[in-house]
Amino acid sequence: MEIILFVLIGLAVGSFLNVAILRIPKNQSISFPASHCPKCKTTLKFYHNIPLISWVVLGGKCAYCKEKISIQYPLIEFFTAVIFFITYTKSENILQALILAILFSALFALSIIDLKYKAVPDLISFPALFISFFARDFLSSFTDALLFAGGFTLLRMIVSWVIKKEAMGEADIIIAAIIGATVGVNLGLSAIYLSALIALPAFLIVGKKGFHLPFIPFLTLGLFITWLFDKQILMLLDKIYG
Repeated sequence: MEIILFVLIGLAVGSFLNVAILRIPKNQSISFPASHCPKCKTTLKFYHNIPLISWVVLGGKCAYCKEKISIQYPLIEFFTAVIFFITYTKSENILQALILAILFSALFALSIIDLKYKAVPDLISFPALFISFFARDFLSSFTDALLFAGGFTLLRMIVSWVIKKEAMGEADIIIAAIIGATVGVNLGLSAIYLSALIALPAFLIVGKKGFHLPFIPFLTLGLFITWLFDKQILMLLDKIYG
């Protein structure tokens, strides 16, 4: 019963993320106006906003003007619920599960915003950083966050000097700090390495076409996979360096 409630909370959080992803990059209030159709501007009833269910019942269309509703909305709700389900099943207690679920949900939202708008709002990234301090022991998380932030800052300076232009963004440094806080040094380095491996094919393909591909979605995915399979990765590292 508890896990069902936790997943339902995840669906509700996913519904909120849809609002945040749409409005925050445009500097709009996440509270006002109330949820409405972006086409006809009609305010929606509460039963038009039931996560997943409303989209299915309405056939993916506005209840008033019948304009198509982007599939992004149910997908974000679904994957946020999946995040809540996974964190619940893997965490040691409900508090840790809630902290990690909110953290990964925030990173998920940042990834979507980065992909859509090439922006990483401080309104989400800084609270996510603060939450990450509680992912493990506070002092260890805070120390490792500073270490990774400092390391990325130094790397940014060196790479920028070598290529004669700005390399990486300040947001990447914040995400690096979150990685260090969440999983520690060894797993954090593994997460960044894994992120680069996942991103490489995409960068090779997109880079040839002249598009800029944001790195934060890959950092987020690398962190989530590393956290999910932390024991297996630590065992592998032990065999390599043991």
